[in-house]
Amino acid sequence: MDNWIFWVVFVAPLVIAVFVAIGGGLVMCLWNWLLPDLFGCKQVTFWQAIGLLALCRILVGSLGGNITHRSKSRKRSADHWDGLTPEEREAFRQGLRSRHAETSESGGGAGAPA
Repeated sequence: MDNWIFWVVFVAPLVIAVFVAIGGGLVMCLWNWLLPDLFGCKQVTFWQAIGLLALCRILVGSLGGNITHRSKSRKRSADHWDGLTPEEREAFRQGLRSRHAETSESGGGAGAPA
């Protein structure tokens, strides 16, 4: 059997299971330690803690999924900015300043009536 197949078939699932078990245990311990005393919540079981982890993953999308999108967006913005001439950069800055001045004069932020 090839070495990479062994890693993919046997080791990777074992490592994932260990991380999920540790994460579930930590969530269960922290929940049961803090929330019943602070907010009067019921204690959770290990499997409920695993479910909370899955729910958080679905709702928040953790584990770096959004970080790569942000960094790509920032790189595109930086590349675009680097491609501008000094005159174009100054015109962009002036546009931002004028918008900021209009917002300040109207008496508030984005929610203020114009």
